[in-house]
Amino acid sequence: MALLAPRAGHARVIGLTGSPGVGKSTSTNALVAAYRRRGMKVGVLAVDPSSPFSGGALLGDRVRMQEHATDDGVFIRSMASRGHLGGLSWATPQALRVLSAAGCDVVLIETVGVGQAEFEIASLADTTLVLLAPGMGDGIQAAKAGILEVADIFVVNKADRDGADTVARDLRYMLSLGDRRTDDGWRVPIVKTVASRGEGADEVVEQIERHGQWLASSGRLADRRTRRAADEVEAIALTSLRVDLRTGTALLDLAARVVAGELDPYAAADELVASRDT
Repeated sequence: MALLAPRAGHARVIGLTGSPGVGKSTSTNALVAAYRRRGMKVGVLAVDPSSPFSGGALLGDRVRMQEHATDDGVFIRSMASRGHLGGLSWATPQALRVLSAAGCDVVLIETVGVGQAEFEIASLADTTLVLLAPGMGDGIQAAKAGILEVADIFVVNKADRDGADTVARDLRYMLSLGDRRTDDGWRVPIVKTVASRGEGADEVVEQIERHGQWLASSGRLADRRTRRAADEVEAIALTSLRVDLRTGTALLDLAARVVAGELDPYAAADELVASRDT
């Protein structure tokens, strides 16, 4: 990581999230093709659910991206979530840094698709795409899931199916109801696609570019990347601290005193923190 640090941070990070079955893998495949037509190097981090038995991932994304398997300008890495909540893998930020340092112009990160708890991708990506599809729930479900706050761009996939116009209309209504916009004026667009045929992918890329230009001009890009680095540093520090605490006897001694009724958990925590400071 120390050697990669000066070379990383140049890639544009695009997050794709949405419920299982909306076509995230197929949409990722279509976006890869669209970016390659523009001559850009693309990295893909596809986080798959982990097997509770082997701990490995299904690697379903590689099955759906066979056409890019021999392309030197595309690198696809499937990662197991290994029980990590939020739709991502613990190692995703580190893998992102590796791909950026390796010269990728764009890195697409596809989440597991954990339904109504996919907020971690918003803190990791420069631009977050939220995918929906007909038959996957109405606008009320979209609002309940909290995706109105996560999305920078909405993509209604499988737009050739009945109900796609209804999904787009529900989204427009929910956006107007909440007046979803940032302080600097970004209004979330809604793009309809048929990812299995590659239809709409170029329009999605154009909206991503528009959002990127807005981020740069408003100063939000630097803010997002600073917050992303802060979250990563905090996670590493907390993990190190947790391991350090569990290797000594101080935690167990305090826990025994809590069980005996000599201390309450809050006082024990304060004492533990004070002991670490000294």
